[in-house]
Amino acid sequence: MTPSRPYLIRALHEWIVDNDCTPYLLVDASRADLDAPLEYADNGKLVLNVAPRAVRGLALGNQLIAFNARFGGAPRDVSVPVDAVLAIYARENGQGMLFSDDDGGGDEPPPDGGSGPDDGRERRPNLRVVK
Repeated sequence: MTPSRPYLIRALHEWIVDNDCTPYLLVDASRADLDAPLEYADNGKLVLNVAPRAVRGLALGNQLIAFNARFGGAPRDVSVPVDAVLAIYARENGQGMLFSDDDGGGDEPPPDGGSGPDDGRERRPNLRVVK
């Protein structure tokens, strides 16, 4: 199956906006394929406001998140690989989702060598709420 992360990001973005909150992306700023204003990064992390009023041309794709925004008054194109997104959350209340490193691998076998959900063991969801 394809990775679920881009679908979850799109769904949570819509949910946060529909509830009149401000969606923020927490991004791994150490990635070489990141095109973002790294001068605003702190401890290897970058927080990006992706509210409709803050960005133009937001594209939440399966491999890439792209938009144009102003940083220090100057317009800038931003491009973030989906697997560099560590979390999406609402600024006002912190509700959202934190992604683990293994969320992106839809094409990898389970780490224990099992065959998947039918191997007889109960699996717990890998979801966390960011507060």
